[in-house]
Amino acid sequence: MKQFGKLLLILILLIASNIGAEESTNAESLETLAKEMASIKSSLAETKLALETTKQEANWVWTCIAAFLVFFMQAGFAYVEAGFTRAKNAVNILMKNFSDLTVGAIAYWVVGFGIMFGPQVLTGFGVGVPSFAESLINTEDGNMDPSKYTFFIFQIVFAATAATIVSGAMAERTKFSAYLLFSIVITAFIYPIFGSFAWGSLFGISSGFLETLGLGGGEGVGFHDFAGSTVVHSVGAWAGLAGALVVGPRMGKFQTDGRVYPILGHNMSMAALGVFILWFGWFGFNPGSTTSIEGGSFARIAVVTHMAACAGAISAMVLTWLLFKKPEIGLTLNGGLAGLVAITAPCDVVSITGAVCIGAVAGVLVIVSVLFLDKIKIDDPVGAVSVHGVCGAWGTLAVGLFSLDTGLFSGAGFAQFAAQAIGVVTAFLWAFPTSFAVFYIIKKTIGLRVSEEEELLGLDILEHGNEAYPVSK
Repeated sequence: MKQFGKLLLILILLIASNIGAEESTNAESLETLAKEMASIKSSLAETKLALETTKQEANWVWTCIAAFLVFFMQAGFAYVEAGFTRAKNAVNILMKNFSDLTVGAIAYWVVGFGIMFGPQVLTGFGVGVPSFAESLINTEDGNMDPSKYTFFIFQIVFAATAATIVSGAMAERTKFSAYLLFSIVITAFIYPIFGSFAWGSLFGISSGFLETLGLGGGEGVGFHDFAGSTVVHSVGAWAGLAGALVVGPRMGKFQTDGRVYPILGHNMSMAALGVFILWFGWFGFNPGSTTSIEGGSFARIAVVTHMAACAGAISAMVLTWLLFKKPEIGLTLNGGLAGLVAITAPCDVVSITGAVCIGAVAGVLVIVSVLFLDKIKIDDPVGAVSVHGVCGAWGTLAVGLFSLDTGLFSGAGFAQFAAQAIGVVTAFLWAFPTSFAVFYIIKKTIGLRVSEEEELLGLDILEHGNEAYPVSK
């Protein structure tokens, strides 16, 4: 009996020992599993962070590529304007377009960017405190913030575009020094101030009053200009209109008997190539304004941009054919540009059909506007006011008609159209009188117009000491 008790005790101890070993093994297994789960969770977090970083960097790359395309548009503007003007002024045109890019970038860096996107003097209205761009695009410790630098380069080339529109409207009779001074003013103050009204929220610090109009029911709608039909193009054009009025028409353009003497451009090949370059660059201008590849909306924007330009060119060609019995090359080229300008505001909210309608109307408007300006004796050698001002205003208003979400034709009422009209009028009332005053001051101080001798001989030799097409001797 005692032996049995001992055996039973030993058996119990063995079982207990096995159970303890199993519990120990289970505990170790659970601990190992927990470590593996933690490792997997950490790896997932790292993968998610890496994917997010890759997505951000892809967006930066896309935005920079778009900015480079918009930069290349400067070559297009130079070629269009030089081709549409006389050979004796080609160097002057090229110098103005090149200087818009260089001088304008410095002016925008020094104060323009801060005015457009910085902390506002009156929060919610617009007009930021002037400051160097670094105060906004660097981190608190003074290092580069790549996302903000990407945004900055995209905005620099937009500012240059607004400035260069002015040169075409004032071509062939404006002093280079006077134009250079105005180029600084428009990129440092005129363009950024209106930009703060309409685009102030893009940088994330504050919003402009046009963005937050709140018209209509519920939260309401504000002014919508996706890529700058008004903010960039019309502002530049209204400034050009003011300059054209102050500087006056070219000698011989308007005859005393009321006839308009056509002063033909010297190189339509150059002008056509310029339009092709601009058209190509517009695929950065409009699709690039998404600043993101997410969702693929840039593809739809590229399509409607292209189709509007096609419609504008076709309608302009047809109208010139009807009016002049021949399809006129200059106005047809401007018709394509008119379609591009018009679709710039609504390109993210309209269908292909809507884009074609917008572009077709723009192609007609640009010709009507060119003929009207000649009728009232305003000399715009390249049609800049008609293409960028009139058609920019039309495209901006078209948001209120053709927008798939808030447009009148989609059954959403007049609220969006009213918001667009407020923005268009505000742009004119800001850019035109301000530019007129600046040009008038320049005229009364350093002088705005070249002498009659310089205008007759050409600005290239007397202003720049060079010729675009020197004769070999």
